[in-house]
Amino acid sequence: MCESPQVDRQALHEEMERARASFHELLSRATEAELARLSKGTRWTNEQLLFHMLFGYMIVRNLVILVRVFGRLPAGVSRGFAALLNASTRPFDAVNYWGSCGGPRVFGPDQMAAKMDRVINGLHRRLDAEREADLRRGMHYPTRWDPFFADFMTLADVYHFPTQHFGFHRRQLTLDGAG
Repeated sequence: MCESPQVDRQALHEEMERARASFHELLSRATEAELARLSKGTRWTNEQLLFHMLFGYMIVRNLVILVRVFGRLPAGVSRGFAALLNASTRPFDAVNYWGSCGGPRVFGPDQMAAKMDRVINGLHRRLDAEREADLRRGMHYPTRWDPFFADFMTLADVYHFPTQHFGFHRRQLTLDGAG
């Protein structure tokens, strides 16, 4: 029997730190006019898209709980749950869109930077506390909700997801020098 290689926690920590540094740099350099400018390929302004990128990290806490629960159940349970979520893609898209429109009204640039720090610090602590076996446990995900959700994702994949999401959306920003 061949044992799976250990999850590279250090790589996950490093990618979160790169995203944090990038997020801070983007926010610190952006002018009010740039934040109000429309992004590429979305209906969001740059500020709304930056909030959406932050939100990708914020939801990981909930995704971790889902993997903890569904990862211990038969695969068919999470497959059915993912199918149910895929069927509700239209309402999810509306909440996802409007939530990111409203986020900057609650969190201005300084608050977004501070929130990113708190979220990343919390994810670092959680990742360090995870058992290796739990990082390999997984569940089925709604592939219609996000292009970085795979049909089956391990807990390690969930920790990697927000950085993929961040990188994708970073390329859509129209801040000077952000692309």
